[in-house]
Amino acid sequence: MGLNKQQVEESRNRYGENVLTPPKKASLWSQFIEKFEDPIIRILLVAWFLSMVIAGVHCWGPDAQGFAAFLEPLGIFFAIILATGVGFAFEVKANKAFSVLNTVNDDTMVKVIREGNISQILKKEVVVGDLVLLETGEEIPADGHLLEAVSLQVNESTLTGEPLTSKTINEADFDPETTYPSNVVMRGTTVADGHGIMEVEKVGDATGYGKVYEGSQIENNVDTPLQIQLAGLAKVISKGGYAIAVVTFVALLIKLLLSTSGMPVMDLVSHILNIFMIAVTLIVVSVPEGLPMSVTLSLALSMNRMLKTNNLVRKMHACETMGATTVICTDKTGTLTQNRMQVHETRFYNLKDQQLGDDELSNLIREGISANSTAFLDFSGEKIATLGNPTEAALLLWLNGQNQNYLELREDAMVLDQLTFSTERKYMATLVKSALLGKKVLYVKGAPEIVLANSQRVAMDGTFKSVEECKDIIGKQLLAYQNQAMRTLGFAYQIVDDDADDSFFADGRLHHVNLTYLGIVAISDPVRKDVPAAVKSCLDAGIDVKIVTGDTPGTAREIARQIGTWKETDTDRNMITGPGFEALTDKEALDRVLDLKIMCRARPTDKQRLVRLLQSKNAVVAVTGDGTNDAPALKAAQVGLSMGDGTSVAKEASDITILDNSFSSITRAVMWGRSLYRNIQKFLLFQLTINVAACLIVLIGSLIGTESPLTITQMLWVNLIMDTFAAAALASLPPNEKVMKDKPRKSGKNGDFIITRPMAYHIFGVGILFVVVLVGLLLHFHSDDGLNPLDLSRFFTFFVMLQFWNMFNAKAFMERRSAFAHLWECKTFLIVALIIVVGQYLIVTFGGQMFNVVPLPGSDWLVIIASTSLVLWIGEIVRGIDRYINKGREL
Repeated sequence: MGLNKQQVEESRNRYGENVLTPPKKASLWSQFIEKFEDPIIRILLVAWFLSMVIAGVHCWGPDAQGFAAFLEPLGIFFAIILATGVGFAFEVKANKAFSVLNTVNDDTMVKVIREGNISQILKKEVVVGDLVLLETGEEIPADGHLLEAVSLQVNESTLTGEPLTSKTINEADFDPETTYPSNVVMRGTTVADGHGIMEVEKVGDATGYGKVYEGSQIENNVDTPLQIQLAGLAKVISKGGYAIAVVTFVALLIKLLLSTSGMPVMDLVSHILNIFMIAVTLIVVSVPEGLPMSVTLSLALSMNRMLKTNNLVRKMHACETMGATTVICTDKTGTLTQNRMQVHETRFYNLKDQQLGDDELSNLIREGISANSTAFLDFSGEKIATLGNPTEAALLLWLNGQNQNYLELREDAMVLDQLTFSTERKYMATLVKSALLGKKVLYVKGAPEIVLANSQRVAMDGTFKSVEECKDIIGKQLLAYQNQAMRTLGFAYQIVDDDADDSFFADGRLHHVNLTYLGIVAISDPVRKDVPAAVKSCLDAGIDVKIVTGDTPGTAREIARQIGTWKETDTDRNMITGPGFEALTDKEALDRVLDLKIMCRARPTDKQRLVRLLQSKNAVVAVTGDGTNDAPALKAAQVGLSMGDGTSVAKEASDITILDNSFSSITRAVMWGRSLYRNIQKFLLFQLTINVAACLIVLIGSLIGTESPLTITQMLWVNLIMDTFAAAALASLPPNEKVMKDKPRKSGKNGDFIITRPMAYHIFGVGILFVVVLVGLLLHFHSDDGLNPLDLSRFFTFFVMLQFWNMFNAKAFMERRSAFAHLWECKTFLIVALIIVVGQYLIVTFGGQMFNVVPLPGSDWLVIIASTSLVLWIGEIVRGIDRYINKGREL
């Protein structure tokens, strides 16, 4: 019986070893290079190259500036390295918080039958055709079918999400609704109860576990919504920058040709080259150097802050992507429910208020639950742990809640005979010598209808009634519990005289019994208390919540009803089983995928296919999961959310780990993501306003005079250092809970552009207004014998202070409240504001020749600060009017 040595070798050569192919890990260098795939970073690289060319001309040209000419390209290079380096560093740090991808222990021992003998071998040495002995507590080493099954129950949570499945080789007892056939066992699952023998059919990568493991390693090439929107912004900026440069070059060239008749050719060439340098400078100026830094800082700050709300972020962009989520595909067990079976209600018919007293009936209940059980409770930790069958353990927990010591009761009741639970019998029976009653007692528990069918009477209302009298009452109670997707157990007993024949067990069944029915107990895996409110928050935010579970349709529907996703008006179109979903063509599935609210009896491939189909409908999908079975879907989704107590495979495949396993933490992640996106928009509003003003000033200033009114080093301060500080200020703004009342933004090719229409109006409106004021200032200075160093210093400071006050307006944009609201809570913002003012003062006072400035008298500072502050006060007036018009309406 079993394979011989030659057959083992032949099987190994043909089907391979029972090991999983380890994943390829990306090198740190390749992870760093990935950061340069950002479209804005690529534009910055082009801008850096062009600025190097300009610096070279200025360094060695006729107006040699020496090393100062390279400050601009050095600044851009610094911005690039900082933006990419910070993102890389934070992701490496987050990765260290995760365990290595499930290093499968292939060195555990497995009992097999070979050459007629039982022997122990390493799990990795198991081959197709081996006969493996399965015992309680052991992990199943490979996929195969059962040859023998005795009271066999398997924990398939790693593959289906469900903690317990009964296994049998009796075809009449096969459950057609199970995810995997009742006579099939899978690698990675564990034996929860009973024992059996299996014949191995698949090993290693060919197993279901191996395919899930492989799926968890497939790279997700789906771009995040922010990446798509930044790519679109990069194109617009590129086109806009080149367009402004061309217009400037043509305008200045026409001006030159009209005013330089008879100029020597070499001088003309020199002037044309200078005009070309101005045009290239405009391209550099148009690129928002601070944007990558803003995005990186926003994401990095959010990573750290989200950790405080039990969201451990591994992939930086996942912070923001959560805010764009339109669909959350959540598993049930452990995420929506507590993953701990508990007694929901007891219906012992003669028990007042369902509390155990000191009467005979109470003794029968407490001893019956304790002795007629194979489960245990572990009191060694802070929280009581359960060992064995979860349903039986739930009864022990209830008994413990009644201040009863199950172990003492079990030890005092001498077991004389026992039938353990099996899927064929659907009940368990134990004959004991009762210490509480001083007699022999037969205790039976199991499926209520089976136990009732074996009973002759019912203990109800202080007396004994016939089964026929009570059938309708019991049936209604059972139906009510079953409609709530609860597991029910019926209890019965029989007191046996010492001289009576106690051979009740024959051929594995009860015979010649005279049972009294005690009542029923309803057991459930309760919904987490915070889940209904958290789900409602998601639904109000326009996010669709779909349950994907390996559980039965009835249980899944009831859980959906309890959390608020399933309504009375919903139909069969809103729910499907895994096999039913697999049977649909892609076209049929696409037609239903958005309407689905529940997928039950789901397998790993079903969940992954659901995610792919939703994405093809331009949905931004977040997936929750804690089992190895969830890994492919976690990897396929834009955001994978693993649970803190999930498997290492699930965690490694995910982008965010929910440390407290709470669905409400997911809603907080959505709020963070939306607030983060809004902060990025605020920074874009601020920086692009600067860029519009700067580009037009350089253009108009060049047309009015002979050169730009802002030098390269001054632009470095305005365009890089100030923008970097502003990025930190606006990226650090705290989240606003009101964003959860917005609908998700559209994603995909036809999705929303990151620059909204109100933003565009503000950018160009305020930018042009700034230009009008600044051009007026330039003309005023020109009227007094041209621009002198003092005038240029005043102009430079006026320009910076305009942007300083505009930063406050950017803070309040889209908030419909004052820029001073919650200002003291924004410490980073205030620090940055102070740094900008102090920095400008130091540059003007001590910058000298490097910045082409001279110190300003105190009176000039007061006039400049007071006059530029009108930007803020006008903004406050506009926001006040907006609040008055929209009084009572939420943003």
